[in-house]
Amino acid sequence: MKITHMKVNHLVNPIGYELDHPTVSFVTEDTSGKKQKNARVLLAADPDFRNILYDSGYREDLSSLAYELPVSLEPENRYYWKAFVNADNGDSAESETAWFETVMRGPWKAEWITPDADKSLQVCVFRDVEITKPLAKARLYLTGLGLYEVYINEEKLGEECLMPGFCDYDAWIPYQTMIPDLRQGHNRIEIMLGDGWYKGWYGLRKNHEVYGDRLACIAELKLFYEDGSEDIICTDDNWKAHRSPVIESGIYPGEVYEPGIDRSEVLNTRKIDLDKSKLRPRLDPRIIIQKKIRPVALIHTPAGETVLDMGQNMVGWLGFHCAAPAGTRIRFQFGEILQEGNFYRDNLRTALAEFTYVSDGTERTVRQHFTFYGFRYVKITGWPGEPDPDDFRGLVIYSEMEELSQIKTSNPLVNKLFENTRWGMRGNFLDVPTDCPQRDERYGWTGDAQIFSGTACFNMDTYAFYTKYGYDLACEQERLNGAVPDVVPTAGYTGTISTAWGEAATIIPWNVYLHFGDKGILRRQFSSMRGWVDYMKSQDDADGARRLWQSGFHYGDWLALDGNVEGGVFGGTDPFLISSAYYYYSTRIVAKTAEILGYEEDAGKYSTLANEIRDAFIREYFSPTGRLCVDTMTAYVVVLYMGLTPEHAVDKVRAGLLNKLARNRYHLETGFVGTPYLMRVLSENGMNNYAYHLLLEEGFPGWLYEVLMGATTIWERWNSVLPDGRISGTEMNSLNHYSYGSVVEWMFRNMIGINPDEKYAGYRRFKLAPKPDYSIPQAEGSLRSASGLIRSGYQLRQGKLTIEAEVPFNTEAEIHLPDACVDEIQNIASDMDGIIGIRQEDSDVVLIVLAGTYSFTYRPTKPYRKIYSLDSLMSDLNENPKTKAILDEYFYSEYKAIPFEKELFTLRQMLNGPFTYLPYDKQEKIDRLLREVE
Repeated sequence: MKITHMKVNHLVNPIGYELDHPTVSFVTEDTSGKKQKNARVLLAADPDFRNILYDSGYREDLSSLAYELPVSLEPENRYYWKAFVNADNGDSAESETAWFETVMRGPWKAEWITPDADKSLQVCVFRDVEITKPLAKARLYLTGLGLYEVYINEEKLGEECLMPGFCDYDAWIPYQTMIPDLRQGHNRIEIMLGDGWYKGWYGLRKNHEVYGDRLACIAELKLFYEDGSEDIICTDDNWKAHRSPVIESGIYPGEVYEPGIDRSEVLNTRKIDLDKSKLRPRLDPRIIIQKKIRPVALIHTPAGETVLDMGQNMVGWLGFHCAAPAGTRIRFQFGEILQEGNFYRDNLRTALAEFTYVSDGTERTVRQHFTFYGFRYVKITGWPGEPDPDDFRGLVIYSEMEELSQIKTSNPLVNKLFENTRWGMRGNFLDVPTDCPQRDERYGWTGDAQIFSGTACFNMDTYAFYTKYGYDLACEQERLNGAVPDVVPTAGYTGTISTAWGEAATIIPWNVYLHFGDKGILRRQFSSMRGWVDYMKSQDDADGARRLWQSGFHYGDWLALDGNVEGGVFGGTDPFLISSAYYYYSTRIVAKTAEILGYEEDAGKYSTLANEIRDAFIREYFSPTGRLCVDTMTAYVVVLYMGLTPEHAVDKVRAGLLNKLARNRYHLETGFVGTPYLMRVLSENGMNNYAYHLLLEEGFPGWLYEVLMGATTIWERWNSVLPDGRISGTEMNSLNHYSYGSVVEWMFRNMIGINPDEKYAGYRRFKLAPKPDYSIPQAEGSLRSASGLIRSGYQLRQGKLTIEAEVPFNTEAEIHLPDACVDEIQNIASDMDGIIGIRQEDSDVVLIVLAGTYSFTYRPTKPYRKIYSLDSLMSDLNENPKTKAILDEYFYSEYKAIPFEKELFTLRQMLNGPFTYLPYDKQEKIDRLLREVE
């Protein structure tokens, strides 16, 4: 038995973070025990635990998901903690020692300083420091605007990149805590500054100097000597500056790096009037180099270009080893795709995405500093001789988040789709959840963020990442009376207010709580969540208080394929149906959140409002007989998923969705709103086979179309690249845009069946309910949940179905065995330890189980094979000789004369079409014969 994954505020050994409410979490594993008997947490001032500051004692109710330490912490101290767990079988465990360190004492003694030079000049500020006696420890508290790196005696300090990250600089500026590697005697501290998001060219309005017009930094170096004395060295106008080897930099343009530039001229610095009250300890996980990938090829294109193929659309930097002669100027350009075999980057729009290296003749390894690129291909100009691919590495950069999960199926294309989604998240979770990482945008679009948040929480530990983003979002709301802008941080973009985008305020913290079981994010974000709902209600009240939101602009089902304009961005679903549905959905989340937090008055208030909205929605959008009045795929999906379908209308809405699919020849046509929920709605409403059909669609539109076209991430549009390899357009066409990767949430929840339970958030109790289909005979996956490792999967073989599951220590699970008979399962389970309940629930057998590993092999009550029927596509019926023979006997004499493309229609459509009709009894006989075909 052991204790692992020890975190404070969901960070490993954090230093310099806001820790007003330090909350510890851990996982217990490697035990045959089922339940935690009790647990204990110790907090000490020293690593040997001689000076105990807090002892919880052994408690039955101590939660490993989130235990808030009820202590007052001193600043600038390191604290040490351990966990102890006793299991119900007598096993016990003591954890390793973990730690966290609190931030500096305030207020700041240091001053903001800026180079006394032209504001366009890129500089390093520096200070010499003499260490005259033995140090016990040193801490450097600092931040820079826009971006910064720290060098101690010409060596970069720490792994972190792009500090201090991207935030709402108008509201707050995070500072970092670093441990400087100082030596006895002389030391030089340099802070290299770059424009970044703060000062450089950034934003959809092609803004420069969005937040400020000058580079600046502030720092306090605190020295603690072994003799007990202390010194503090602060930024002031005694610091000096010199030109930076990064002579140009920008998020969109890229960077020019000239390490041999003359830095002998010493520049003065001066104080700058920036508000020190905005300085706050950091919230965000570090941005670091997470992976290094080798190029897969060096290409000489038909146009005579030299191009590196990284083999993967990635985000970050290009690192390379270079020994070019002095004065050699090497230019690198970055792009996502080749066109006709040549380098291409027009879809980056005005973003230059370049790096220029001017060699000083010194052999060195080179990287970038204050920019980043989204790319697979790199065009190289000016390299002396033939580049050796082994001299290059793709340096993959994103925020530090633990990867939690994996899925593997018997279909390699689906496995590739899963990996593409993971790469899309890596590329766009760089301090802010961006829409895309490569073109002149890279914005924190709130719609994309909320749409993907469920998948993101399955993929990685996003708690700290979304905590920081939620704080930025709340800051922006304060200026907008609760409204949520469509991008956060806004960076000078006024934008619009729209549902589905604004739901980032409610859906993201709700999903984070659901997966990680820590109420802290709900407490932190509750004012923001409530503010968004109150804003929607204010718009409703101004429009007559009908408890619908039917005013203003809304993006609606963005990029859906059922719009009235070919190639347009607006889908065909009534945007006010969508806005009113989200009005209800967010209000329900706020009501549930208030209940969880014990805010009884708010819980009642928002529950009443939600009921009023639901009643008004049903009156507005449903006929008295239960027909949904908006006939689009997304409309059916939304009302089913969000609980807006009256009971008497459920069957009609399900039938309406199926009919819509059939009329669209079983292809999806949903956009940003419908797609995240479409697959789940199908699987959870008796149409699981159609979800698999959509997943496995290899043509346009479909996820596997992208895979077969060579995608290594997720595209922005279903047809970002056309079948002939041409990019479909350049105005808004990213090849790394994670939104449609939300299909992975369906893979986890429905395909392999891992479902969190909102009553027992953090997987204290959860449901394992895989929904197999013959088209993928085998699927398995794992999730390192907040409560421990969960595994789930199925296998279809020789008419039998095997369901396998692993349930972690101190949890309970409902295992749903589809199409099973309770008597057979009772016989199989009779010798299994840990089963505490069993029941038949419709066609499923449901088992209540404690921790353990379980396997059930049985013959399902319905066949798991391809079922042919009147609703089969003609193309499928023609492929199977047995079904084709049935058609030849009963139908083909009429069918052969039909003068239009037959393969894209179902048999039912053919039989009841304008060119032919068969009597119902004959249709029924054909259907029965087809269903009997093995």
